[in-house]
Amino acid sequence: MATPMQVGPLTKDGNPADELIGQNRLNVINAPNIGNRPTASAAAVNPAGIACAAARGTDSMTTDPTNLYHRTYPISWEQLHRDARALSWRLIEAGPWKGIIAISRGGLVPAAIIARELDIRLVDTVCVASYAGRKQGRIRVLKPTDGDGEGWLLVDDLVDTGKTAQLVREIVPKAHFATVYAKPAGRPLADTFMTEVSQDTWILFPWDSEIQFAQPIAGRKPPEH
Repeated sequence: MATPMQVGPLTKDGNPADELIGQNRLNVINAPNIGNRPTASAAAVNPAGIACAAARGTDSMTTDPTNLYHRTYPISWEQLHRDARALSWRLIEAGPWKGIIAISRGGLVPAAIIARELDIRLVDTVCVASYAGRKQGRIRVLKPTDGDGEGWLLVDDLVDTGKTAQLVREIVPKAHFATVYAKPAGRPLADTFMTEVSQDTWILFPWDSEIQFAQPIAGRKPPEH
């Protein structure tokens, strides 16, 4: 059963109003849409006002009727680092751990941060491929791992539909599954998670985005009809 999550209000700049050490009280249940006007949460992620554009375009969010994601929540490297460290505070109390099994590729960066914070030197991987852009297809296990996972941490960046997590948990059924972000459909599969996100929100991780110049509002032309 997942560790209970505490959610608190946001300040005007989008930061947690009541953040405690080892706890992330950031509420992203209603993550902001990406549009032409900046939002408080978007400004907090990128206070310099530089546009973070997805490597895969955002137009399909509204034009593709088969797309399940109607919101986008951009995560910066700094926020991911902060959230992964906060997750470590919860995991250290449940240890000690023999090692970490990272679900590749999304779990590699969080696993590295958690390994550092918990002083874990033994890191393995389970390599899984399922997503093509924003659509999840057939799940393929490219590399499993040995053992049943007893005493090990199984780490991923996000549990979304839960399909990948369910498959990997069958490979290492006794591992403790920890993820930084969790959505309602996959949340029951996580033993520990940091922040819950609405099911229709696409989390834009920093490795899937790039910094681009943002055109000043005064210089933007309205669309021609």
